[in-house]
Amino acid sequence: MDQIIDAAVRPLADFVSAIVFYSVPLFGADVPLIVVWLVAGGVFFTVYLRFINLRGFAHAVRVVTGRYKAPGDPGEISQFRALTTAVSGTVGIGNIGGVAIAISVGGPGATFWLIVSGLLGMSTKFAECSLGVLYRRKHPDGSVSGGPMHYLERGLAERGWARLGRGLGLFYAAAMVFGCLGIGNMFQSNQATAIIVHVTGSEFLANNAWLIGLLLAGLIGLVIVGGIKSIASTTVRLVPTMAVLYVVSALLVIGLNFERLPSAFVAIWEGAFAPQGVAGGMLGVIIMGFRRAVFSNEAGLGSAAIAHAAAQTPKPVSEGFVALLEPFIDTVVICTMTALVIILTVYDPADAGGAVDGIALTTRAFASTLPWAPVLLLVAALLFAFSTMIAWAYYGLKAFTYLVGDGRAKDLGFKLFYCLFAIVGSSLNLGALVDLSDALVFVVAIPNLLGLYLLAPVLRRELNAYWPAAAGKR
Repeated sequence: MDQIIDAAVRPLADFVSAIVFYSVPLFGADVPLIVVWLVAGGVFFTVYLRFINLRGFAHAVRVVTGRYKAPGDPGEISQFRALTTAVSGTVGIGNIGGVAIAISVGGPGATFWLIVSGLLGMSTKFAECSLGVLYRRKHPDGSVSGGPMHYLERGLAERGWARLGRGLGLFYAAAMVFGCLGIGNMFQSNQATAIIVHVTGSEFLANNAWLIGLLLAGLIGLVIVGGIKSIASTTVRLVPTMAVLYVVSALLVIGLNFERLPSAFVAIWEGAFAPQGVAGGMLGVIIMGFRRAVFSNEAGLGSAAIAHAAAQTPKPVSEGFVALLEPFIDTVVICTMTALVIILTVYDPADAGGAVDGIALTTRAFASTLPWAPVLLLVAALLFAFSTMIAWAYYGLKAFTYLVGDGRAKDLGFKLFYCLFAIVGSSLNLGALVDLSDALVFVVAIPNLLGLYLLAPVLRRELNAYWPAAAGKR
C-alpha cells in the first residue's frame, strides 16, 4: 500500500515542492525563496509598524493576563486560551529536532539568526492576527470564524479587489485543508508512533502501529468534538505544562554546564558573522537560522490567525498584541533553550555541515547531563505532537467550512475524517503525502502575505486608533 500511494502522489509532490521550496544559489548558499518571502514580511511589518514587536511587548503581557477584559466581550474563548491554542499548533517536533539540524548544518551562529527571525516573526503575527479578528464572521449561535480566508475575501473587497480576495481566500482554504491532514495530522501521528516504538522496543507495536494511531485518534476525537472551547480548555493546561517541563529541564542542563556558557555565547556571536568551515559561509548560516525559525513559528502562514479570531475582545488590535508573544515563546525561548543545550554539551565543530537525525542529537545532548532525559523527551515529543494535532484540526475545520459552508453534519464529518487520518498516518510510510502537504502548507504564505501587504494601511489605521489610549494604561 505504501508503495502504491507514494508512486501515485510522488510526481505531484515533487512538482509542488520544487515550486514552493525553489532555491537560488547566492554566494555559495542555496537560498529558498519562500524563506526570503516570509522573512521579508517580518522585516516589512517590523519597520512599517515602528517596531511593534519591541515597543508593544509589555502591553502584550498585560493584555494576555486579562487586565483589560470585560464581561460580554465578543468571541468564544479568552485571549489567553486563544494564545495557548495557537502556541499548541506551533510548538512541536521542530523545537526538539529542527533546532538540532540548524546547529549541525549552520553551527552555533545559526542560533543568533534563529532568534532574529523569531523577533521579526512577532510583527508578522501581530499583523495577521489583528486582521483575523477585525474581519472575523460572527454566527447566530455566537460562534465565530476567522483567519486569512476571511480577511483576504472581506478586507480586499473593502479595498476594491473583491474577485482577487475571493480567489486568494479559496486557494488559501483549499491548501490549508490538505495541509492540515498531512503535516498537522499524519506526520505528527507518524512521528509519535515512531518515538513510542523506538523507546519501548516493542515488536508488537512495531507490527501493529495502527493501534497507536487508534489511541491517538480516540484522544483527539474526545477533544475536538467540543469545538474551539474544548480545544482551548485542553491547550490551556497542556501548553503551559509541556513548555515549563521542557524549559525547566533545559535550564537544568544549562545550569549544570554554567561554566561553559560564556564560551557558548561567544561561539554563537562569532559564528553568526564569521563562521569557519561551514558550507555556504555567513549567508548559509543566516538562511539556516531563518529557515528553522519560520518553519517552527509559522509566522506569515496565517494559521494562528484562525485560532486568535475566536478570542473574546471588541478590539482586534489587542489580539494582535497577544499573538506577537507566540514567536517569542516558540522561537526566542524554547528553540534557544534547545540550541544552548546542544552547544553546551555535544556540539562538535568538526561535524558542522553534516547530516544528522535532529531528535537523536537533542536527546543525546540532554542525556549527556541528565541520564533520565530520553524519557522526558519522549513525553515532551508526544505532548508536542498531540497538541499540534488538535490545533490543526481546528484550522482545517475552519478552512473546510469556508469552502463548503457551515452545518453540524459537515462539522462532524470533517472531524471523523481527521481522526481517521491519524490512524492512517501511524501505520504508513508517508513519503510523498507529507512532502505534498508540507509544500501546500507553506504555499499559503504567498496569498497570505500578499493580502497582508495590501491591507497594511488598514492595519496601521487600526493600530493608530488603539495604541495612544492603550499605551497610557499601566
